[in-house]
Amino acid sequence: MPINILMPALSPTMEDGTLAKWLVKEGDSVSSGDILAEIETDKATMEFEAVDDGVIGKILIAEGTEGVKVNDPIAVLLEEGETAEDIDSAAPAPAAPDSSHVAPAEASEATAPTKGYGRGAPPQTPPEAPKDRIFASPLARRIAKDKGLDLSQIAGSGPRGRIVKADVENAVPQDKAPTAAPAMSPAAPAAPKAQPVDASAIARMYEGRTYTEVPLDGMRKTIAARLTEAKQTIPHFYLRRSVNLDALLSFRAQINTQLASRDVKLSVNDFLIKACALALQQVPAANAVWAGDRILQLEPSDVAVAVAIEGGLFTPVLKDAHQKSLSALSGEMKDLAARARERKLAPHEYQGGSFAISNLGMFGIENFDAVINPPHGAILAVGAGIKKPVVNDDGAVAIATMMSMTLSVDHRVIDGALGAELLQVIVENLENPMAMLA
Repeated sequence: MPINILMPALSPTMEDGTLAKWLVKEGDSVSSGDILAEIETDKATMEFEAVDDGVIGKILIAEGTEGVKVNDPIAVLLEEGETAEDIDSAAPAPAAPDSSHVAPAEASEATAPTKGYGRGAPPQTPPEAPKDRIFASPLARRIAKDKGLDLSQIAGSGPRGRIVKADVENAVPQDKAPTAAPAMSPAAPAAPKAQPVDASAIARMYEGRTYTEVPLDGMRKTIAARLTEAKQTIPHFYLRRSVNLDALLSFRAQINTQLASRDVKLSVNDFLIKACALALQQVPAANAVWAGDRILQLEPSDVAVAVAIEGGLFTPVLKDAHQKSLSALSGEMKDLAARARERKLAPHEYQGGSFAISNLGMFGIENFDAVINPPHGAILAVGAGIKKPVVNDDGAVAIATMMSMTLSVDHRVIDGALGAELLQVIVENLENPMAMLA
């Protein structure tokens, strides 16, 4: 029976997407793991791969089509021995439920229908697979073998619960898997939502004035929703410090001279990332996130860095930043920033982390307050380094390059004294840059 290829959910916030480009055409034979199409989500353009082997019998959605709902059929895959005539005789795929009426728990527990695939939450539960058989694509089996993963411990998101490439890439070996959290207690009632803005009423205020109406794309809608959530639900407080950059700038110039032959040039931002990553290790209680009815204290330092792109921003995450050299952090950050500007980041590259950095110093901004990106516990807002008169320890006035930093803190996760300790350690790391290499 022909298999409906469904619009996948390629990110947790994705409700619909744009089918940017087909990489196959009708009549093409495809194998599991082959790239079928490029799909634009609310954050990035991502590749969508085949789960089953077969022939593309019919393309239902033309490339360039916007607003394709998750779980809508986008193409039909023919299995061995089937022809295009079988498509017309096949029963139509069941309509996907309205995502606005599906509770998050229900959506996460749903699995794909027997004939059709995609990573969204489909409308029906498949028959239970035999206990002694594991359904997995050949590519997933190969990756699992290379990573030393037990397929029986991995939940599949493909048709009939089949394990696909994304499932094994996001899995970790069993001996490294985190201990299961205790059962969640009932969530607290949600805070009342602000009344929606009446667009027509706002437009009437500007009748007779010239303006251009800019429609909201998926990224801008997501940013608006996330930041509104942050300011409505996170009790922010702010800690401010200035740091003397003279020692760091001198050390940076010296080390860049030595790294020139390797075509490596470190930025102040690279030192900031390293300083914050080490500080989260030095003050481990502050390396934490808010998880609704509990706090999760992380062991690694996974630091997110805000990257401005046209129409919005990304916060790619540098994982295990405390373990990486300055040159490694510099190279990784350049790569993430470049792909962020092209909207080519995968969700796992901009999700997670416990702490973020937002640096507007390159624009001459002296200081500002950044909004916490939930579920992070804090974000560091960094201003420009400016030469100012300062009083030395011996009482003499001298000129120094001073940089203002503001730490926005989630008071549910980090109290005032703990936040002050974290910021103090960040300052010490920056003012003693050689110690960060020890």
